[in-house]
Parts: sequence; structure tokens; C-alpha cells
Amino acid sequence: MRTLTAVPPWHAQYEALYREHSARVVRLCQLLLDDPQEAREVAQEVFVKLLRQYQEPDRSTRWGAWLTRVAVNACRDRQRSGWWQRWRRRHQVIEDMELVASEPTPERAAIGREGRERIWGAFRELPRRQREVFVLRHLEEWSTQDVADALGLTTGSVKRHLWRAVERLRKVLGG
Repeated sequence: MRTLTAVPPWHAQYEALYREHSARVVRLCQLLLDDPQEAREVAQEVFVKLLRQYQEPDRSTRWGAWLTRVAVNACRDRQRSGWWQRWRRRHQVIEDMELVASEPTPERAAIGREGRERIWGAFRELPRRQREVFVLRHLEEWSTQDVADALGLTTGSVKRHLWRAVERLRKVLGG
């Protein structure tokens, strides 16, 4: 005889949070790790942490910022691990994320691919902190204050890292 367990009252809210933020968290992890499979695994770890945190009695928090902070820290942890660094040296996975849905001509596709490769290559050369700040500020479109809160920095530090990242990208990309 099978017994049915009751669904916890917070389950629907957790599911809604997952649906709202999962694609963004995976994309953020992919930008920081350069590997789609690693990004999905880290994102899964982030949502397991969310599940644990969401079961706590005091759940009054800004979940979007919390998820971002946990995802960034999880990506850092993954990058620091010895096995990951050894694996990355042997397996340089370069998979561009499609940001445009239009169908270009073959000539434009070739030029566009070369341009994307130059941009992503320059992005990958940024120091970790500059990448994090750049992604949150420009790709996630967060305010400077929200980026500072999520990463535990001052707004001045966020602006400084962002300025350095943009300057490096301009220098590498020739603009």
C-alpha cells in the first residue's frame, strides 16, 4: 500500500522561484565558467541550496539577489577546485551562446562568428572579479548598488572593476 505524502505549503512558491530564475542562473554560470555542462551542474547545486534555504522559517529575502550571490560563489568554488583546473587545461570547450535569433547570410554568419569569437575571447581574458561585475551590470542589467550588494563590494569598487573591464575590452577589441 502506497502512502501519499503531503506537499509542503512552500513548494509552489519554490517552484515559481525556480521557473523565474533558473534560465538566468544557468546563463550566469555559463558566462562565468565557459562550459555549458559545468554551468548546469553548478546551477543545480544553487537550486539545491535554495531548496534548503527556502525550508527555513525566516524566508524574507530578495531571492534574485540571493541566487546571484550563491551562483557567483559556487562558480568561484568550482574554479578553485584542483580537479576542475586540471580538467579545463585538457578540455577547452568553446561554445558560443546565441544572443540573436535572426538568420544571417553566410557572409554575415562568418563575420559574426569571428566577431563573437573575438568578443568572447576578450571577455574570457578578464580577471574573475571584472567578469562578474561586467556580467551582472551589463548583461543582467543590475544597478551598481545591486551588484555591490550581491558581491559584497562597495559601489565605488564595482564602478572601478567595471571601468577596468570596459577599458580592457576596448583595448583588446580595438575601440
